[in-house]
Parts: sequence; structure tokens; C-alpha cells
Amino acid sequence: MCLIIYFLNVIIIVNFDKFMNDNQRIEKIKNWILDYCKSMPKKPDSLVIGISGGIDSSVTSTICALTGMKTIVLLMPIKQIKEQHDLSLKHQEWLKSKFDNIESHLVNLDRVFEFFKESLSKFDNEHGFANSRARLRMATLYQVAAANNGIVVGTGNKIEDFGIGFHTKYGDGGVDISPIADCKKTQVWKMGEHLGILKEIIQADPTDGLWEDGRPDVAQIGISYQDLEKAMEDSQDKNHKKYLEIRKRNLHKMQPIPVCKMDD
Repeated sequence: MCLIIYFLNVIIIVNFDKFMNDNQRIEKIKNWILDYCKSMPKKPDSLVIGISGGIDSSVTSTICALTGMKTIVLLMPIKQIKEQHDLSLKHQEWLKSKFDNIESHLVNLDRVFEFFKESLSKFDNEHGFANSRARLRMATLYQVAAANNGIVVGTGNKIEDFGIGFHTKYGDGGVDISPIADCKKTQVWKMGEHLGILKEIIQADPTDGLWEDGRPDVAQIGISYQDLEKAMEDSQDKNHKKYLEIRKRNLHKMQPIPVCKMDD
């Protein structure tokens, strides 16, 4: 909503969306999910989302639960670091204690991943197999969604997923809707505090959970999310050039699939 103010013959447009508080932001996302589902030719019966013990999936799954729709949360460990998996288990139990519309499942993909690696041993590549974890989880989410007339809900935010493309193409980037895609990481943290998400999750170092050594996101990106936000918003920021370099490298993940157009 915008308010037009006339002051000394100058028109000032105040965009209230920029000044939304945490509750308003949560309500807007919740209603957006419901409106999207109502607009579909065949209305879905459920929202399907993977939870990792991170702040993004914790906030998104909680907002999904707030819609009142059946919300199916999946824990999909693949050789997961114990501390990370424990956080996802704790968030699962927290959700179930707060909402009656939560259905949760633990789907251990260890054996699937091991067989996948063994079958492709001739094409061994550490980075490729890390991304394959995310793609196996994506396939799992869509199988569960198909069995429950559901849609897969993404957990990407404005900074990592849609700012610098820090996600796996056709992995965690393969979803039906992205409710928090226009929210900055700091806004996600604040929504988490407002929703009462476990402090352990809010304070945990962000990680994509794709590496057996549990490396945090900052070690892979080379810059913190707080500094990334500043760099995205201010072209004079010392890290702005670094942000542009990372974004350019991953831009293919954020654009439509290139299509060769025919003249006829």
C-alpha cells in the first residue's frame, strides 16, 4: 500500500511495504500462499516442505502451518551432521506441539544416495554429488506431493537464492512456490523470532547441509549474509563488486531455461 503526501508542492510517495513489521510480513506471506492455492485449477490439499533445521525452512514451514492447510514436513537426512539433524528433529517436534495440521515424516536417504554414488562411480565429482543430495530431496518432495495432491513449497530467500543464486539448480531450487523469496535474510531471522522459532535454530550458522564436513554457508560464499545484504543495497559498499561477481556466476540458476527460437 502507498500513501501519496503533498508537501510544499512536492509529491512524496510512501511505500508502506518497506516498513512492514514482522507480523504484517508473516500475514502477507500466509495469505499469499492461500490465494495462490485458491487460484489453481485443481486446488491442492496439502503443502509439502523439507525441513533442515535451518532458519529459512523453519520459518517457511511455520507460516505454511499457519495457513490451516495440511502441512507435510519431511526430514530427509543424507549422511547428515548430527547437530544439523538434531535441529530438524527439534523443529519437527515444535511444529507438532503447536499445530494440529502438521504431518511429519523422516525419510532417510542414506542408502539411496550410496547406491546413486556407486552407480555413478565412473563420474566421481565431489561438487556434483553434493548437489545430487539436493536433487534427491527434490524428487522425494515431489513424490510425497503427488501422493497427497500437494504442492512443493520452497524455502529460498532474497539474498542467497535470488540474490547470488546460492542453491542447487533443480534441487532446492526446484519448487512450486517460493513464499519468502522477496524477504532478506535478516527479515527471515526477525520473523523467526516473532514466530517463536527455537533460539538454537535462529542462532545456528547457516549451512546448506550438502557436505559431510558440515561447512557453513559463509565458508562457501566467502562473505556473511549481513554483509551481502549491505552490498546488494549499496553500490558503494566495499563488497558490492564481490556480490556482482557471485551473482553473475550463478545467474543461469535464476533465469528461464534458454530456448533456441525458430524464425518461423
